[in-house]
Amino acid sequence: MFTGIITDIGELVAREGGRFTIRSRYGADSIALGASIACDGACLTATEIVADSAGCLFKVDVSNETLSRTTLGTWQAGRRINLERALKAGDELGGHIVSGHVDGLAGIRTISADGQSRRFVFEVPDGLARFIATKGSVALDGISLTVNEVEKGSFGVNIIPHTLTHTTLSAKKPGDRVNLEVDVFARYVARAMELRS
Repeated sequence: MFTGIITDIGELVAREGGRFTIRSRYGADSIALGASIACDGACLTATEIVADSAGCLFKVDVSNETLSRTTLGTWQAGRRINLERALKAGDELGGHIVSGHVDGLAGIRTISADGQSRRFVFEVPDGLARFIATKGSVALDGISLTVNEVEKGSFGVNIIPHTLTHTTLSAKKPGDRVNLEVDVFARYVARAMELRS
């Protein structure tokens, strides 16, 4: 489990098929072999960790399922990646409960200035729209965000300056796609309602 609070921006330094090598500022001794790390919101397992002058390099194996359902299939060396290590008992839950299981891809429709913040509007896949509600939570590329408004086929979020500078959202542009995870509680409520009807 994760919280959607990004703790580092890593870089993809190498890719061989489904094996990715990612550079991070995390200390090598702070990551256990087999640890779960959310990479742009996708929960991946660290299979090798090597100390590096800037922190560490860690390797992950990405399944064909993950490559086909997330943005990871398009990743190339040099890509910046939002990183978050798994939640530990007693850690602060600053965002919301995030599983690291990406539900689909959301496309950026528009980005506009809103004071010091930026307002993003995302197109949402039809099958996921019913799980997104005004003032509810979503995870986009692993970032916990509050939904401002929902319209047919789209939803908007407001990105504050801190989030822009501490995640990869500042480099996004209209047309880009991001990994979307809907609120797990919304999914369970919707399923319970289906079973009752």
